[in-house]
Amino acid sequence: MTPTAKSQQTREKLLEAAQAEFSEFGLAGARVDRIAERSGVNKQRIYAYFGNKEMLFSAVMAKVYQHMGSMVPIPTTEEGLRSYVGDVFDYHRTHGDLVSLLAWEGLHYRDQPIPDEKERETYYVRKTVALSMALGIDDPTEAARILLELVGLSSWPFIVPQQRRLMLGPGHDTEASWSLLRASIIRHGEAIIDSVIGERSAV
Repeated sequence: MTPTAKSQQTREKLLEAAQAEFSEFGLAGARVDRIAERSGVNKQRIYAYFGNKEMLFSAVMAKVYQHMGSMVPIPTTEEGLRSYVGDVFDYHRTHGDLVSLLAWEGLHYRDQPIPDEKERETYYVRKTVALSMALGIDDPTEAARILLELVGLSSWPFIVPQQRRLMLGPGHDTEASWSLLRASIIRHGEAIIDSVIGERSAV
């Protein structure tokens, strides 16, 4: 293995361990010692690769965003957009780390800037542009509001699993319950899309 390949492998091991640690404990509660133990990599390598815990968290967020973007790219057509809410729902049910990390990030930074603010803004600008193409609208702010609504619908049950459990009761974790919830969320997502298309057609 070349030094470059070995370095990349070490970096990936650290990111994988950090993702598990941050998902479980958040940025404030995560411990560099535990990340080193999880990864089997010397603690000093964490600082050498990432600088500090906040920058490591930022690198983990970039990793999980990249994964979701590759698994569930935002569509540029109306037909694709209609399946987007269900696709995002399915992704979060299968890959729970992103919503956990977002919840921890929100608690830690609240409305203060995050370390990779510009990169994250660029990510959402690309999504907003794609959404604008799918809906045929020119106002980027309107497209951003719609994106927030659709993402919120599909991700909220996973961000607050305790509310899902309390509201839906003992059968909340059965396949039947998940299917009903998914279908309901998709219907509401399509209602948002239909409303936008209807307003555009009326102009």
